[in-house]
Amino acid sequence: AVKEAQKAVSPDPAIAEPKPEEPKEAPPPLVTKKWIVHMKYIFSSNLFPNVGENITFVARVCGESLLKKPTVKWFKGKWMDLASKSGKHLQLKEHYDRNSKPEVDVWEILQKAPPSAYEKIAFQYGITDLRGMLKRLKKMKKEEKKSAAFLRKLDPAYQVEKGHKIKLQIEVANPDAEVKWLKNGQEIHPTGRYIFESVGNKRFLTINNCTLADDAAYTCMIGDEKTVTELFVKEPPVLIVRNLEDQMVMKGERVEFECEVSEEGAQIKWEKDGVELTRDESFKYRFKKDGCKHVLIINDVTKEDCGHYRVKTNGGQSLAELMVQEKQLEVYQNIADLTVKAKDQAVFKCEVSDENVKGIWYKNGVEVKPDARTHITHIGRIHKLTIDEVKPEDEGDYTFVPEGYAFNLSAKLNFLEVKIDFVPRQDPPKIHLDCMGRTAESTILVVAGNKLRLDVPITGDPAPTVVWTKGEKVLTDSDGRVHVESTKGHCIFTIEGAERQDEGVYSVIVRNPAGEDTADINVKVVDVPDPPEAPRILSVGEDSCIVQWDSPLFDGGQPVIGYVLERKKRKSYRWMRLNFDPYKETTYEAKRMIEGVAYEMRVYAVNTIGMSRPSAASQPFVPVAPTSEPTGLCVDDISDTTISLKWRAPERIGSAELEGYGVEYCKEGSDEWIPAFSGLTERTTVIVHDLPTGEKMQFRVRAYNMAGPSLPATLQQAVTIREIMQRPKIWLPRNLRQTLIKKVGEMINLVIPFQGKPRPQVTWTKNDEPLDPKQVSIRNSDTDTILFIRRSERKDSGKYEVQVQIENVEDRASVNIQIVDLPGPPQNLKVIDVWGFNVALEWKPPKDNGNCDITGYTIQKADKKTMEWYNVYEQYRRTNCVVSDLIMGNEYVFRVYAMNMVGLSPEPCLSKDSFTHPLVSRSVIAGYNATLSCSVRGIPKVSTCDLN
Repeated sequence: AVKEAQKAVSPDPAIAEPKPEEPKEAPPPLVTKKWIVHMKYIFSSNLFPNVGENITFVARVCGESLLKKPTVKWFKGKWMDLASKSGKHLQLKEHYDRNSKPEVDVWEILQKAPPSAYEKIAFQYGITDLRGMLKRLKKMKKEEKKSAAFLRKLDPAYQVEKGHKIKLQIEVANPDAEVKWLKNGQEIHPTGRYIFESVGNKRFLTINNCTLADDAAYTCMIGDEKTVTELFVKEPPVLIVRNLEDQMVMKGERVEFECEVSEEGAQIKWEKDGVELTRDESFKYRFKKDGCKHVLIINDVTKEDCGHYRVKTNGGQSLAELMVQEKQLEVYQNIADLTVKAKDQAVFKCEVSDENVKGIWYKNGVEVKPDARTHITHIGRIHKLTIDEVKPEDEGDYTFVPEGYAFNLSAKLNFLEVKIDFVPRQDPPKIHLDCMGRTAESTILVVAGNKLRLDVPITGDPAPTVVWTKGEKVLTDSDGRVHVESTKGHCIFTIEGAERQDEGVYSVIVRNPAGEDTADINVKVVDVPDPPEAPRILSVGEDSCIVQWDSPLFDGGQPVIGYVLERKKRKSYRWMRLNFDPYKETTYEAKRMIEGVAYEMRVYAVNTIGMSRPSAASQPFVPVAPTSEPTGLCVDDISDTTISLKWRAPERIGSAELEGYGVEYCKEGSDEWIPAFSGLTERTTVIVHDLPTGEKMQFRVRAYNMAGPSLPATLQQAVTIREIMQRPKIWLPRNLRQTLIKKVGEMINLVIPFQGKPRPQVTWTKNDEPLDPKQVSIRNSDTDTILFIRRSERKDSGKYEVQVQIENVEDRASVNIQIVDLPGPPQNLKVIDVWGFNVALEWKPPKDNGNCDITGYTIQKADKKTMEWYNVYEQYRRTNCVVSDLIMGNEYVFRVYAMNMVGLSPEPCLSKDSFTHPLVSRSVIAGYNATLSCSVRGIPKVSTCDLN
């Protein structure tokens, strides 16, 4: 399986091409890789199942180098994500073990190994049937029959990006051969997109501006022979250019989630809480495309539609949250009590937040019906009840009830009866007010921006003159917003659009010849509060944050009853309200945010008048969770004043980068933790110094990221700070337990680890003699000793012994070193016998074998005429041989080289001068042919004669 897994992450562009993941709104802390694994590199238990049978696909990847659990996706075809199809008939399972060891395909190892290594590999992997193994290998190594028409065939597969071009190439054996190109079995004819080229014995097919229709199997044919390949057209990743926006709506409204992608006609997928959305019969969800824009429409939203909505492409995704609130009607202006005289007009007016809300007016619990004097109007958010020519029977309690809401607005109509008494013509003026003075009960409140109207009843005969003042200033119509009006029995003072500076005490003075009267009216202008200062983010969590703010500097003249908070994504323009009812505290925990996405917060202050303008936005923040606690905390070493600790990284890092680790300690029984050093360390090992000897200490380690410290990893029990006596022990490496062989001139560097406390004394000897410091260097540390020889010589061979000793306790180990060199030449090469076309040679082994065994000899011959040397035998093990196939009458010279594990001897051993061949007595059998031969030489050329 590991064989297939290694292929699955192959860099072959036709099979698996790693590519970086597209960034989301906040860049990821780690760079990850994505591999697309073709199905032919995934194992299946049964690739040809019958209908109704089960089939299982297994893909295994070596997890040793992975930092965290990988995200696994299965696809059918090119981009159909099977996760959305999982259920009763399709199940996806995965298992993650970071420390799993890869399985080994021994047959792949045997195929690549030389035959001399077969026996060793078979022993290593437990193969006992060597004969069966060789038979199987022989079948596996059968070479394919070479093509007579093609010198080079098409590769098994090619990959090209959509819109690019690709060139397919073959080489033919006959330069004049005609080739035919086919696509999915149909012949291709040259066009502007398909171009055929012929250069020598090379043939090319070029496909320009590749589209998804070009994703097919291609065949090149010469006669009956053909070569086939598969072309994969890879679509470029579709990026999300404009992300989804969080939305908060009221129940029953219509919602549109809109995003924009980088390519028109791109295939996207909508999900709600991980479940794919489809167009159902109820038309709950509608999907609309307009070029690069994609819209998800949800009609008549309900509370069940709350959740996270995600849009996915093959190059990225975007997430947004939908929050649905029940309708809550806000009252912007309540109806007020009225006191009117006969024949005057009474107007009850209120304003609510929803202009579509209707309502019913009641008088003393009985519905008010419009008539000639009574008019009911509804314009936008404003509802009015108007009563003309008020009569005493109109007095009572009036109520407005919004339809569909369980509350009402009430006010009282008071009828002012004017009594006309006979008075003398000289009647001093009189002001008739019941709200004079400066007490809270007598203060008239007016909302900033509204009209301030003071209607003061007065009497006097003759009709008095009226003067309005504020402080020392006399108020007249020339002041712009101020209007002063006097009628019979009334003086009216009006200020259009009351402002904060209009607040104060107003005096009205009435005079006539009979006297004067004065009254003070205290007016207070109330307003919405000032906006609070920008909120502060105290802390962040995985999907939440704690935000704090200060009360506004001015409360608008009315106590602040609470606050309303809003949040938005940093790159968005849409603010989403977090609460509808005023929140009374100045610290709030905002939840349901997406980890790793930057947000901003702002606050409104609310009093009985209304809601302030928003505060400035907070500094951007990213919800992140602290990491999990470090794992595997343990004591690595300890002394009288120090301790060495080590641990592993947390299993969960999160979206924020790990900033480092903090180490703390305290005495047993105390809860006062002391930092072991200032700042943080990025290493997972640390030595804590200056600890009190003999004390029991407890230690803990915490991981830090931008969210703060993680939960601590603590030792299971307190540790006593005292060095522990440890017997000396040498850990001789496995490769040094047998003779170490080095060539002359090579470097020797032996690292031998040991243990022991306190630090042991180390002693080296060679053949029971002290080492020569001019030739050998020794370096010792607390945990190992190193023997170093820069250029080894033959004399450095021997038995080296190392001893570690603490007081009377010691441990020893020995290492045998063998320095080898090239051997010397063989000795005494001579010709033993000559017969026919053959020569028998014999020699003796060399005096110097190079400090290792002689593994063989190389025998060479040379004709004395040319003196060109030819090998007769290589790696020949005996010290005698027979040289055959010589030419009768020629003179030969022979030489022999000795060979050991280092190589051939620098010099050969040569035979003596060339030889002649005299006649030799022969015994033959009657009736058989016999040949007598000899080798002679002479000047001038020797002639021969028939001996018969």
